[in-house]
Amino acid sequence: MGRKKKTIDRGIFPDPKYNSPVVSKFVNRMMWEGKRSVALRIVHAALENLGAKAEKEPLEVFLKAIENIKPVVEVKSRRVGGATYQVPIEIREARREALGMRWIIRAARARSGRGMGERLAAELLDAYNNTGTAFKKKEETHKNAEANKAFAHYRW
Repeated sequence: MGRKKKTIDRGIFPDPKYNSPVVSKFVNRMMWEGKRSVALRIVHAALENLGAKAEKEPLEVFLKAIENIKPVVEVKSRRVGGATYQVPIEIREARREALGMRWIIRAARARSGRGMGERLAAELLDAYNNTGTAFKKKEETHKNAEANKAFAHYRW
């Protein structure tokens, strides 16, 4: 940990089209090699596609999908004596959001389909309906934490 003063969070500018900082964060996570305009085009296309498929407001569906994927607990390795235990811990909000977005993007990239916009829209729709690869990852994480609940007293 650094000895200097704590860094301040400067926040993030909202997305120009949907005026949402969550969409802006998602675009930043989608971005490869600094190509923000490409990532922005993909995300906007996916959201338009998502709105058409769900027949609802695209931003509302997107935010609900992110909320459905966010994990509440995860396990961290903790070494006690000679043994390593998987200790379940609660996740702070910023990390929950980051993990959820990362899982959705990874699942969309692994999908088969025509373009990244369509694949992302399909994965977001699955997340909205509590199905799909990203939702499965969340359930797996929760199951793992539940299985290791006995080691919760090793929390630090």
